[in-house]
Amino acid sequence: MRTLVTGAGGQVGLDLIRALLQQGDVVHATDLGPRPEAAADLPADLPWHQLDVTDPEQLYTCFDRLQPERVFHLAAILSARGEVDPALTYRVNQTGTYNVLEACRLTDVRQLMFTSTIAVFGPGLPETVGDDEALHPTTMYGVTKAASELLGEYYNARFDLDVRGVRFPGLISASIPGGGSSDYVVFMYIDGVRKGAYEAFCRPDTRIPLMYMPDGVRALLELSAAPRDQLSRCIYNIAAFSPTAQEIAVEVAGALPKGADFSFVSDPARQKILDSWPSVLDDRNARADWGWAPRYDLPAMTEQLLPEIRALLETRADALDH
Repeated sequence: MRTLVTGAGGQVGLDLIRALLQQGDVVHATDLGPRPEAAADLPADLPWHQLDVTDPEQLYTCFDRLQPERVFHLAAILSARGEVDPALTYRVNQTGTYNVLEACRLTDVRQLMFTSTIAVFGPGLPETVGDDEALHPTTMYGVTKAASELLGEYYNARFDLDVRGVRFPGLISASIPGGGSSDYVVFMYIDGVRKGAYEAFCRPDTRIPLMYMPDGVRALLELSAAPRDQLSRCIYNIAAFSPTAQEIAVEVAGALPKGADFSFVSDPARQKILDSWPSVLDDRNARADWGWAPRYDLPAMTEQLLPEIRALLETRADALDH
């Protein structure tokens, strides 16, 4: 299948491209920036197009020329970084998504895969949050993702565009954190390995849903491949595990030969965002409609992630200061 990926240079994009190539897709990577250093293992002839999703003419020209059959729309500004520049976040996340939807409609793209987030929810949530819980986001990131979910559902109903998406928990991988509020999790692994210590910017009892990146990529591929008539909705919660920050610290420290010293000093702005998110996601619709099931829990993720973090530090340590 001829597949185009926006935001290809980000945390999800590179891993998704590797999986798409492995299953035989013809992949066109697009991003505002040039091909990143982290893509060095990808084929040298992988088409990499510099594309600004906020520019509708550039976007349409790209889609019209490449004629993708399927689009994975990943381009976005994340939660913590988004609060630094809400106007840019709106342009990229909201206007950019509208532009991508329009380009898909005008060039007869078969399917648009969209990545949403637990940040679409807000304060006052029940312990376990289902697909249809009211959306009251507290960040521009969450606001734009919630609005884009509705916009995707509109394009599905109005123009019969096959829009599908998942609400990702905090995604964890051996990569440079991109400004999300769940970055404390990745830094526990990174600084646990390189420093033997880390001061997390949250309370130890902070609990949010998390997912190891291989499960996240697999969820996108499985949802994309599911027969449309088996799907009861456009956007799905997906879940894996929901540990507290303290539980993660204990797990990481126990897995390191010399242990690690973790401490917690809550940053008010980021803590407020974390406290507004669900503690546990109910993903029963994804499980029933397309057979979703995670393969990694916290111990299984830790076992596989730590060697990957060590490999990352051998090549990218200078880019990880924070």
